[in-house]
Amino acid sequence: MHKIVFHLNCLEQGGAERVVTNLAAQFAEDGYEVLVATEWTADNEFILDEKVRRVHVGLTEQDEKKSRIGKFFARIHNLIRMIETEKPDLVIAFAYKANYRALMATLQSQVPVLISVRTDPVGHYEAPWDKILIPWLYPKAAGCVFQTEGQRDFFQKKIQEKSRIILNPINEKYVGREKVTHRTKEIAHVGRLVDFKNQPLLIRGFAKVHEKYPDYTLKIFGGDSFDGTKEILEHTIRDCHVEDSVKLMGASDDLARETEHAAFFAFTSDWEGLPNVLMEAMALGLPCVATDCPCGGPRTIMEHEKNGLLIPIKDEDALVTAMCRLIEEPEFAEKLGDQARKLGEIANAHGIYVQWKDYVETIIADCTH
Repeated sequence: MHKIVFHLNCLEQGGAERVVTNLAAQFAEDGYEVLVATEWTADNEFILDEKVRRVHVGLTEQDEKKSRIGKFFARIHNLIRMIETEKPDLVIAFAYKANYRALMATLQSQVPVLISVRTDPVGHYEAPWDKILIPWLYPKAAGCVFQTEGQRDFFQKKIQEKSRIILNPINEKYVGREKVTHRTKEIAHVGRLVDFKNQPLLIRGFAKVHEKYPDYTLKIFGGDSFDGTKEILEHTIRDCHVEDSVKLMGASDDLARETEHAAFFAFTSDWEGLPNVLMEAMALGLPCVATDCPCGGPRTIMEHEKNGLLIPIKDEDALVTAMCRLIEEPEFAEKLGDQARKLGEIANAHGIYVQWKDYVETIIADCTH
């Protein structure tokens, strides 16, 4: 059976890290020899399956004494050394810096690299060095996985032509749950407290809805990113005089249970890749209102008025109108939730793994003939 290496920065709890953890376990269960090569160990990480071997390819104590340029080349050298030792059939890189490192580390070898883009390239892949490195390195990749068409269309044609769009797998605890028989008058939001999630927009919009429907509350689940957003949210709550009806709940390990009975789910990001929290809310059967943010993540999984409501980014009036509609038309809202639940049939862990496995085996076969 084949040997594959996943390469990413660390396994800290986040979207890309969760996908790698799940995929690594499924490939290992299928008989692959699987390694996960990380740069460092974080405080709060996903736990790898016991069949998956983790290797460190980051800086050594000696490397830490080097200059910034020296550290850059040390990272590449350490990855090269691991690849030469392990001789994998394929390296699968996840996200921005890991993509560059993997492609540079295999310039002199025959080991193919499958890269993966996990966020909106606009604004994140446009630094001066990107304009040099992307045209030079990305065409050397054996393939690329995108989450949305918007991500794919940012890159040059030769990259697009050998790519595939594969959704994130939804965590199994959100899929196939029994349909709820009653809904509370709570509006749910899940997302790290960080600026691009635009939770102040949600609070301001909710405050207007609350004037009309004072028995509704808003619960915002998510950990603090310590970028000042939490303090902004607390200030916004006070300014809007909704201290008794808006609650910052912090992070939760049981979001399925915490949110599945909500009246609906509200998502207000200004940009995202493919938002896991929105996919999970849809799989739970929650009626959802979401901003149609670049690079097209919500639009990829949601059709307006069929399985959710899409609104323009930063549009407070549209948000208020959509939230009031979901309250005033409960039968319509429930139909949206029923259709949204079907996403779990498409993006369940096994279904997404089958797509990855097919692509991986196609690349390995193409590169060995």
